[in-house]
Amino acid sequence: MSLIVKICGLSTRETLDVALAAGADMVGFVFFPGSPRHLGLEAARELGRQAKGRAIKVALTVDADDATLANIVEALQPDILQLHGRETAARLRDIRQSFGLPVMKAIAVESASDLAPLPGLAAVADRILFDARAPSEATRPGGLGAVFDWHVLEKLDLRLPFMVSGGLHAGNVVEAVRVTRAGGVDVSSGVERAAGIKDPEMIRAFIRAARAVENDTALSASGAR
Repeated sequence: MSLIVKICGLSTRETLDVALAAGADMVGFVFFPGSPRHLGLEAARELGRQAKGRAIKVALTVDADDATLANIVEALQPDILQLHGRETAARLRDIRQSFGLPVMKAIAVESASDLAPLPGLAAVADRILFDARAPSEATRPGGLGAVFDWHVLEKLDLRLPFMVSGGLHAGNVVEAVRVTRAGGVDVSSGVERAAGIKDPEMIRAFIRAARAVENDTALSASGAR
């Protein structure tokens, strides 16, 4: 099975086009004012048109209310909603029913105990994203370049598709997938030259490195999914 590669936090036509041309499967757009990657609705509308039919469009939100979600959905017309806050299983269920879109729930990971909510969330979500837990003083839940201990997921038995994020870059993405057997990888700060400023060559390098994972015989033998 092919590895899904997601480039998140895209905010310009130029860098979105680089990600699309390089073969990103998913392109993520951030709707959270506390992030340097926050996207306004008119910009989202333009970028959404640019990406339509070329990759899966992902709208990342953090504890957004229904009115905010409705505005985002109308502007971007996303294919999937990424919920990166403290949303409960009940909230996930409500969002799926209200907007008729699949949801990807982010789970912040620092230790194995952080996986406790997984069964309830996995029963409702369409996909899970494991990300590094942000420090208590952080102003946003992700996109901080932090890496978590991938071995926490080493023996994970999860039928739902899942992805890994948190501090990934071209130099460590192969190892991340080898350890976690994730079916997808998600990068944001790892392809930036400054916070919120994507670097075209770093995007290309990350996608090249991720594609190399697919040809890794050791990974294939491990039964990646």
